[in-house]
Amino acid sequence: MYQFILASQSPRRRELLEQIGMSFTCIPSQGEEYVTSTDPETVVKMLSEQKAKEIAGTVSTHNTVIIGADTIVSYGNEILGKPKDESDAFRMLDMLQGNVHQVYTGVTLIIRGKDTEEVVTFAEKTEVSMYPMNQKQMMRYIASGEPMDKAGAYAIQGKCAAYIEKINGDYNNVVGLPVSAICRELYIRGIDFL
Repeated sequence: MYQFILASQSPRRRELLEQIGMSFTCIPSQGEEYVTSTDPETVVKMLSEQKAKEIAGTVSTHNTVIIGADTIVSYGNEILGKPKDESDAFRMLDMLQGNVHQVYTGVTLIIRGKDTEEVVTFAEKTEVSMYPMNQKQMMRYIASGEPMDKAGAYAIQGKCAAYIEKINGDYNNVVGLPVSAICRELYIRGIDFL
């Protein structure tokens, strides 16, 4: 039987793992993030791996799976992380409203057996179409505080659901963790969490 460690303090990621019935411990990564690419898929894979490896360096137990994840929003040639302030949130929402953007989540699984360690890194991409929003709607949404700790300045599972026209891909990926893809990687390796 494996124990699972989530290298994140994200309440959304915790909720998604709880939803699928996984028992896990949270040990949030604290390290400095660095990237050497501007390609969204490469960036999230690098960041998820940094987070998972940081926690792996602090855990010595066998039969452990460490889950690192990072989510970004991409539109045009720009990667949108969490907004720095309200004006940055407005800039992001103004860019995304009425358009189609991509959400990438990189996941790294560090799977430790008795005498083995395997590192599995992948990225999931979902396309999101957003209805147009006027300035008043964007300001009201920003005033709710919800956009301030979200990549791309919005939460698909929150108040911004009112402006989501459609998605193409995994909804949970946009929330912050593609749990079905994680389960698939674990099942391929004969690891069950129920």
